[in-house]
Amino acid sequence: MLLTMLKAKIHNATVTEADLNYEGSITIDCTLMEAAGLLPYEKVQVLNVSNGARAETYVIKGKKDRGDIVMNGAIARMTQVGDRVIILSYVMIDESEIDKLNPVVVLVDEKNRIKEIRKRQEPHRR
Repeated sequence: MLLTMLKAKIHNATVTEADLNYEGSITIDCTLMEAAGLLPYEKVQVLNVSNGARAETYVIKGKKDRGDIVMNGAIARMTQVGDRVIILSYVMIDESEIDKLNPVVVLVDEKNRIKEIRKRQEPHRR
């Protein structure tokens, strides 16, 4: 049986720009992408903590250490600059592989600088 499980999370990032006229996607500072293990064009879910909106899009690699979290295209309608968002990536794994899963949580400050990186320490099974 395949399960959809959390792969990575960037928690409480601040939207720095919203560009409705761009083709689509979310631009993420490559430092944050690397810390979370996100790849260019990877599908992500974006949860807007400020207004409750949710959307799915794909990742575009941003410039290093600029703190960019840019909503591009249609997803720009769900956000305003300054909104707080949670960015989630999932992976489908076989249930037999569950103990090999090591989700990463990247906690950021108000300027999207890394405060802490958390990785799963305990096994999934009881």
